[in-house]
Amino acid sequence: MCGIVGYVGDEAATPILLEGLSNLEYRGYDSAGIATVTAGRIWCGKGTGKLCEVVERQCLAELPGNVGIGHVRWATHGGVTEANAHPHLDCKREVAVVHNGIIENFQQLRERLGGRHVFVSETDTEVIPHLIEECLEAGVSLEEAVLRVTRQLHGSYSLVAICTREPHKIVAARKDSPLVVAVSEGKKFVASDALAFLGQTNRVVFVEDGETVVLTDKVTFLDSDGRQCEKEITEIDWKWDEATKQGYDYYMMKEIGEAPQAIRCALMQDEKMMLKTAMDILRARQVVFTACGTSRYAALVGRYLFSKLAGKFCDVIMASEFQYFSDSVDRNTVVIAVSQSGETADVIEGVKQAKEKGATIFSLVNMVGSSIARMSDQVIYLNCGPEIGVAATKTFMSQLAVLYLLAYTMANRYDEGTEKIKAVSRGIENIFRRNGTKLQQLAKRTKDKDDFYYIARGINFAIAAEGALKLKEISYIHAEGMPAGELKHGTLALIEEGTPVVVICPKDYTYDETLANAIETKARGAFVIGVSEENNPIFDAWIEIQEVEEIFYPLVTIVPLQLLAYHLAVARGYDPDKPRNLAKSVTVK
Repeated sequence: MCGIVGYVGDEAATPILLEGLSNLEYRGYDSAGIATVTAGRIWCGKGTGKLCEVVERQCLAELPGNVGIGHVRWATHGGVTEANAHPHLDCKREVAVVHNGIIENFQQLRERLGGRHVFVSETDTEVIPHLIEECLEAGVSLEEAVLRVTRQLHGSYSLVAICTREPHKIVAARKDSPLVVAVSEGKKFVASDALAFLGQTNRVVFVEDGETVVLTDKVTFLDSDGRQCEKEITEIDWKWDEATKQGYDYYMMKEIGEAPQAIRCALMQDEKMMLKTAMDILRARQVVFTACGTSRYAALVGRYLFSKLAGKFCDVIMASEFQYFSDSVDRNTVVIAVSQSGETADVIEGVKQAKEKGATIFSLVNMVGSSIARMSDQVIYLNCGPEIGVAATKTFMSQLAVLYLLAYTMANRYDEGTEKIKAVSRGIENIFRRNGTKLQQLAKRTKDKDDFYYIARGINFAIAAEGALKLKEISYIHAEGMPAGELKHGTLALIEEGTPVVVICPKDYTYDETLANAIETKARGAFVIGVSEENNPIFDAWIEIQEVEEIFYPLVTIVPLQLLAYHLAVARGYDPDKPRNLAKSVTVK
């Protein structure tokens, strides 16, 4: 969840580090800092708040040197304080470390270090520079010190270290937390996310679990035993301008608008690969999706599509709960992991457990070369480019598009599916024109409400759940999404005068029953917001969608719900790109 950058090169480190951290702000953070090494000392500045505020307050732009590391922190161990911000130093201020992950045995390590060291923070990370300090005092190199220290750490980590004894070197290591190295002429980079240096180079090397990396004027990879290993360079096909706002006030609005293009790009798959994947799914004794958050709701749509189009039943298990169901996984199981980042910690853990049982792993991810992609027997990339807003929008559309295409392929209707999905994507552009002003007005009318409820039936239930998730993520209004038929089993007791109820009721086979449930809420004073092709007298507000084949309604109903959440966040004075307490890539469990 934190962001890490490191740089070694011919140019001043500070501007490059700050640019890298700025590119990682989308991951979410509460504090920031950088450290450089030159002239026999560590120069370090850090603090809480926005990066730009820390830069100004701590004069970070003035730190000298051509080697440095940086960090944006999302608090896990210890509160949001300057002392807990990274980088962390050893007693002599000769070692600086940044770290992402959780050191599970940090208390034991801290007790062992005992009176020999002075600790100034509450974090688990601070044991690392002190452990490195003791190794360096034994006369070993920085990379040997890092190798020795990582053997003592239990938990997850990606860490980057510098020291005054070897001022032209960075050493990094990882276990269960993403880390990537990038190279260009005269420059070497390391970061938790390739977006950190996308403006500098697209040539990257992915660090595997247990590997240590030494960056000087060259890059050397070491395995867990310290032996050199060969690595391949991957070129990421993302353009830097895709990660900019391009005139929009917020990334989220830009990315919602990119939905039609994202859908079409998601369809750019190898047909033979899709056919083989489809056949493997059909042959499997059982098929299980595992995912978190928005990706799980995409998987719920996928479950319906597999059943409806291909007659294949499958289950969807929250990744954080997967371990409690893993006893039933075996070599005849296909596990489909869905993760926009490809680095979601709970999904990675589930995939590891499934692989140990001999299951076949397929994945849907956006980030080329991500951890989940590398762990998979087959990966289907979303191809939608970088998504900067913390709340997933266009990647959700891409996930849906891939699942539609896969389901049609399972039904031996690949070409038909491709054309139908493209046709729906073209129509989505009309949703903005039909509802733009209307949704802004609706947001102003409902911005002070305490609760929203979203209801739907069938394939649209997942969209009700996702619409509610979007709303609470960025506007901080409590929201629940549920099958309309479940209202009478508890939630109806919460409906009172003026309570907004968003009713997803397209003119499909669920229309009459869903409308009947909406009438029940109306009778109890609900403010009914209808999402449908046609207006209805019971709607207090109407969000218009296009008419499509009934199986495709998720693609057209979610877009206005994303827009409604966006407008409510803005109307309430919040930044929809950076919701509080949330991170784009959840890399800790």
